[in-house]
Amino acid sequence: MRRLALFDLDNTLIDLDLAFRAWAEEFVHGRRLGADAVDWLIALNAAGYPHREIFFEKVREHFALSDLMDDLWREYRRRMPHLVHCRPEVLDGLADLRATGWLVGIVTNGMAENQLGKIRNTGLADAVDAWALSEAEGIRKPEVALFDIAARRCGVPLDGGGWMIGDNLIADVAGGRAAGLCTIWIDRGTSLSDDHGADHVVSDVTQAMEILQSWP
Repeated sequence: MRRLALFDLDNTLIDLDLAFRAWAEEFVHGRRLGADAVDWLIALNAAGYPHREIFFEKVREHFALSDLMDDLWREYRRRMPHLVHCRPEVLDGLADLRATGWLVGIVTNGMAENQLGKIRNTGLADAVDAWALSEAEGIRKPEVALFDIAARRCGVPLDGGGWMIGDNLIADVAGGRAAGLCTIWIDRGTSLSDDHGADHVVSDVTQAMEILQSWP
């Protein structure tokens, strides 16, 4: 098996939940929406609305905003790449992997402009060998083709094996397994099932990097 490590982006290499809270606090303060508004936005986000058009339509209705949904969504996309951060220990871990012969890539679902902004603004663009963004490729995880694009951009074919690390049991773990990769699940306490199917379970991506470094 090749030393290929593919990482998810949101809530794996970066803490998107923390960035969302920062956005929510800015949003509420700027519109003077009241003390409970931040918690309401966080709860709505946690409820799971993958299409942000639906999310922002609900926000618009709940707060009786005059803003158009498209404008709210556009402003969110513009702001979020500047609110996300990649912890120094994560960047150091990626550097250590590459220094010991690992090829490192990012495989992420999401809008290309937004995800690429996060990769560049956090320093991840210089910390990995390649990335594959779902909107840019017209393919979403868990489809195997997106993993294949990332692997080939790292310089190797997918059929040589490797690892996929991420927090989503379907997109990252099931998708990675379907692609012939070993998997490490970042358990953020969002699943009540023990039937995760991952080769390893950790609570932080740095722990996943330690597992990779100990791999023979």
